[in-house]
Amino acid sequence: MIPVAQALATIAAMLEAAGIPEPRREARLILTHALGCKSSGLLTHDEVPESTGMTFAARRARHEPLAYITGHREFWSLDLAVSPATLIPRADSETLIDAALHHIKDRASVTSILDLGTGTGALLLAALTECPAAFGIGVDRVAAAAVLARTNAHRLNLAHRSAFIVGDWAEALTATFDLILANPPYIPTTDIVTLMPEVAGFEPASALDGGPDGFVAYRHIIANLPRLLAPGGIAIVEAGIGQAGGISALAEAHGLTSWGHADLTGLPRAIVMTALGSRTQKTTW
Repeated sequence: MIPVAQALATIAAMLEAAGIPEPRREARLILTHALGCKSSGLLTHDEVPESTGMTFAARRARHEPLAYITGHREFWSLDLAVSPATLIPRADSETLIDAALHHIKDRASVTSILDLGTGTGALLLAALTECPAAFGIGVDRVAAAAVLARTNAHRLNLAHRSAFIVGDWAEALTATFDLILANPPYIPTTDIVTLMPEVAGFEPASALDGGPDGFVAYRHIIANLPRLLAPGGIAIVEAGIGQAGGISALAEAHGLTSWGHADLTGLPRAIVMTALGSRTQKTTW
């Protein structure tokens, strides 16, 4: 047995040597995960077995994302299960929910939501918590992702208001929706190797690779929006850095008007689209 402080110091030193940012903070998260307690629970442990957390620490030192090690990530204050079959939800993507709430005047009027490339179900489940009258459909090409999203819906008591299907974007859908959300793969293929090792080495390529120019998924999704949007409905997609203008051009080519909604850094992270003329255009890039 060793003191908790010594265990934390050992794990933090291992992570620091591997170049992991905030090694002390991550050491606490790893140790609490290993002990099955909350961070405050460490105060109830004077000593722990010397090997506690070391397997998890070794995985993190190889730059495996912490969320894959713990199996959880918070998104929009929701505790979501994650797995290597899905992209890890990021705070940047919360901008899409913020944009939806900003542009929807009456949340109770939203009765149908579509989430394309649902992954963990993060966007859909967050939107459902904000739109109490809505039923949502999440679509993903990866069966394991759809299963995980359904699991998250059950954990959050939203299973009765959601359905998750395996499909190629919206090809099999004929309904229309008040709100459409999508965080598609948008990293140009040749740029993936330049991403941080946690992303390039562990997160699924199918959720990252946007093709040669990063716009393959955007073209497919936006081409289908005119038939999927209900009258007065809005679609919101996540944009990579420098991609807002290209998304706007695609929207215009398909008879849609668009505007950007900035993230906390001021970048137009969420691109809002609707039928031409149904809303005042607000282009911010």
